Amino acid sequence: MPGAIHLVRHAKAGSRRAWQGPDAERPLTPAGKRQAEAIANFLARKPVSRIVSSPFLRCRLTVEPLGAKVGIPVETDDRLAEGAGIDGVRAFISTAGRGDLVLCSHGDVIGGVLEWLEREGAELDQPRRMEKGSVWTLETRKGRVVRARYHLPA
Repeated sequence: MPGAIHLVRHAKAGSRRAWQGPDAERPLTPAGKRQAEAIANFLARKPVSRIVSSPFLRCRLTVEPLGAKVGIPVETDDRLAEGAGIDGVRAFISTAGRGDLVLCSHGDVIGGVLEWLEREGAELDQPRRMEKGSVWTLETRKGRVVRARYHLPA
């Protein structure tokens, strides 16, 4: 049986308007760092075999505590970046293997994935919630998501 896919929305980052540098380098706030630790504690109890993040700093910082806790390096993939659409996540779902996969992305990507899952008939236990620092656990069968459960670890 394939593992679950945990779709993580990055933790709280500083204000987009107040940030002086490139948006891709916007870091987590102190509250976001606490959320990242809560996500690590929540997902470390799962059989995580791979962690993949958007290359944006706020996403990497969200899942790096999990990687450190379970001893798995965090990979980056442009298909999870803000504005990338849902095709990258769909590709990860269709090729999910043994062990749990953690994907960290952005609100626009996750919102699009949830909309697609509803159209495909997956059972969502919450109506498209996606607060920063939240996790959707996707249960797959034969490369298709059949159920999605929402968690807010912080």
